[in-house]
Amino acid sequence: MTGLTTHILDTAKGCPAPGITVRLYEAAAHQPLAEAVTDANGRALLVADDADILRAGVYELTFAMGTYFGNNEAEPAFLGDIVLRFGIDPAQSHYHIPLLVSPWSYTTYRGS
Repeated sequence: MTGLTTHILDTAKGCPAPGITVRLYEAAAHQPLAEAVTDANGRALLVADDADILRAGVYELTFAMGTYFGNNEAEPAFLGDIVLRFGIDPAQSHYHIPLLVSPWSYTTYRGS
């Protein structure tokens, strides 16, 4: 079984990004599988390690950053929804996908 968490850091402000809605989809069918909102530390649990939701395949995380930056920076926000497409190998027990984001750019990686 494979779990999935994320962590969003606002690099422009140098702090976590709370209150961001994150949605998980199966990419091929664009089927919604999970939704979470980041906590005060910018973290969200989308799939617990003991859940039987994720199989081998391609998935998407959609981060609703437009609302966050639209409320905190300029209107309209330069970045809207950020969609990350990634593959899952069920032999891996956990995936952690951090998002480092500013109002003008973002980067991500497979965390631990």
